[in-house]
Amino acid sequence: MKKFFSFPELINEPAARLVASGVLLMSLISIGLIRLEVTFVLIILSVMVYGFLVRVLFGPKVSPLALVVTKILVPKLNFEEKLVPGPPKRFAQSIGLVFSISILTLWLIGLNVMSIVLLSILSAFAFLEAVMGYCFGCKVFKFLISVGLIPEQICEKCAVYEY
Repeated sequence: MKKFFSFPELINEPAARLVASGVLLMSLISIGLIRLEVTFVLIILSVMVYGFLVRVLFGPKVSPLALVVTKILVPKLNFEEKLVPGPPKRFAQSIGLVFSISILTLWLIGLNVMSIVLLSILSAFAFLEAVMGYCFGCKVFKFLISVGLIPEQICEKCAVYEY
């Protein structure tokens, strides 16, 4: 049971980039739907919140997007595995969770412009990860370790890993 509720120590970077591509796609679709005031956006935003939540809590084990990526896309596309430290990726997913909850809440109370602003920021970060392999959350995580706000023991690999 403890293993199920744990986050992987190492993450396959191509898989993380494909998950970010899915988040980018959902964010862009949501922006379009919010602008058109289509209520289907509730489903997409809820799926985004759920996805971030389960990736933070369990890693890719129960995230529909991560499962599609890790079980279908990565094997079919034959990407070379590149393992990176997991804790910074979990931190980045936590940031995505805060953003997605905020976006959904703002949309539910009718603050569509603010929802679009946050979706645009989330899209930019997802784009950086998906296209360029630049994980902003990972950079923030490493900075927080360097200033002592996150103990090095949380991710000993992060102290030597170059982001």
